Amino acid sequence: MKSILSRHPVRDTLVSRVLIRQLRKEELQDLEWEGEYTHFRRLYQDTYERTRRGTAIMWVAELPGTGIIGQVFIQLDCSRPELADGKERAYLYSFRVRSAFRSQGLGTYILEEVEENLVKRGYSKLTLNVAKDNKRALRLYQRRGYKVVAHEPGVWDYIDDKGYWQHVDEPAWRMEKKIR
Repeated sequence: MKSILSRHPVRDTLVSRVLIRQLRKEELQDLEWEGEYTHFRRLYQDTYERTRRGTAIMWVAELPGTGIIGQVFIQLDCSRPELADGKERAYLYSFRVRSAFRSQGLGTYILEEVEENLVKRGYSKLTLNVAKDNKRALRLYQRRGYKVVAHEPGVWDYIDDKGYWQHVDEPAWRMEKKIR
């Protein structure tokens, strides 16, 4: 008698091989993706310090033999309670998947894992901002149940890896999902 598994073999998908886990300090430089995001080096370090204080989480998607192929950060508490309040609402940002690994279900998988973890931590809402011109990401979030709740000017500044102030002007939609 043949087993059902022999007639329907499990496909070896990217998602089946990826591990979603928290970033380790020695991996901070790996987030720079061979120089593509070196300008965010200080932001990554600052976010890591917030993880040590318990106000943020840095998640990575690791493909064994390849390394980090995705990342997402969660702000648990911040000065804008409509984004993260430390109790019920968390804020998702810096969500990236390396281009060679997009459109294979990895973004959905990362979101599912992060949402599940936040529910276990007692959070009931997840908020994020998505650039208005990032149609691909907007579709992903909408498929996952996120709703547009407000316009965000998307204006912010940061100090780059060379110590210079950089200005970002990226109009966005604030989106939110009830995760519990």
